[in-house]
Amino acid sequence: MRYPGIDYEAVFDALPGAVALLTTDLVYVDANDAYLQVSRRTCEQLVGRYLFDVFPDNPNEPTATGTRNLERSLRRVAATGERDTMALQRYDVEYLDRPGEWEERYWSPVNVPVFGPDGRVAVLLHRVEEVTELIRARGGRNGGDQARVLEAELYTRARELQDVNDRLRQAHAREREVALTLQAAMLPAPSPGGRHRAAVRYRPSVRALNVCGDWYDLAELPGGHLAVAVGDVVGHGLHAAGVMGQLRSALSAAVRMADGPAAALDALGLYARSVDGAESTTAVQVVIDWNSQTLAYSSAGHLPPVLLHADGSVEFLDRATDPPLGARPEPAPRPQAESAFAQGATLVLYTDGLVERRGEDIDTGIHRLADCLARHGTADAEALADILLAELIPTGGNTDDTALVIIRL
Repeated sequence: MRYPGIDYEAVFDALPGAVALLTTDLVYVDANDAYLQVSRRTCEQLVGRYLFDVFPDNPNEPTATGTRNLERSLRRVAATGERDTMALQRYDVEYLDRPGEWEERYWSPVNVPVFGPDGRVAVLLHRVEEVTELIRARGGRNGGDQARVLEAELYTRARELQDVNDRLRQAHAREREVALTLQAAMLPAPSPGGRHRAAVRYRPSVRALNVCGDWYDLAELPGGHLAVAVGDVVGHGLHAAGVMGQLRSALSAAVRMADGPAAALDALGLYARSVDGAESTTAVQVVIDWNSQTLAYSSAGHLPPVLLHADGSVEFLDRATDPPLGARPEPAPRPQAESAFAQGATLVLYTDGLVERRGEDIDTGIHRLADCLARHGTADAEALADILLAELIPTGGNTDDTALVIIRL
């Protein structure tokens, strides 16, 4: 929330903590007064300059690792979009009035991503707390010897923490790879045969640890019907992918036996109560009747599918929306609605990664989707799927998983 009348630039300058803003290429954009004071530099000496041109490592200290550690942290934050709290660092600073002479300094840094409207990391917020005086105070009368011992301990701890962080990231990377493999195995491409012309896409998040539980499903039903569904499990990682697989299979079975999409979601809701991690899952099920040219649909808290009519008009299928799975204390029948279509229409189902952006109302993304469909609706299903991903997902990649299904009716 932003309140009118507040000068946020003045708030930034008044922050008691030392904060600087950097581009993702590590060039200073701005720094508040507290940062200028602890760094003993002016704004003119910082803004527009590369961080490590202003503050290089002390060449007289062979064990100095402050620059390398800080650069690794900042570039990781820029790449992953995740904040990083660093271990205590010794990072000496050169005296401006005495070139070649360095002051021993100790810092506790935190690096935080700041996202732009497109969901990408726009700038890096670099907050530092100087603890030099605390380190010196602990040195006591034998300050030199004790400080060196403490410094060695700090470097050892910093290396140990960095090793732990590296191992954790490697473990998470392996989990992401397994989850993506599992999702790919459970989300096959539609059969090239059959009456429908369908295109499906699944795009994982660009964030290293943000593999989610999005899914899609297409099932041929007796009597010339086609069931299409998408869903989104709350949570991330391998567990969410496993829950996704259970729910997708359950809904695919339920829609073959139930009397319509609402009854299928009712059955899925009952099943989800026995699956750990399935609560608050959203899903939407659409059944296409080619003979009567109607769509029957029901939604469990999911974003509305879009029906692009042959005349170019856009209809959101939002007349049968109910809470997500497990949201009600007691089960209740879900609503179901129908819409008619003519030959040449297009049905689009999707998950929130296609339309949701950080700091933006979800309706803005939905309207962007409708506009894109209106402009490119004559493209075939495969081409249209590629166009939607190209236009709606930020150039730096989506920050949430995206599942997309397009059916030419």
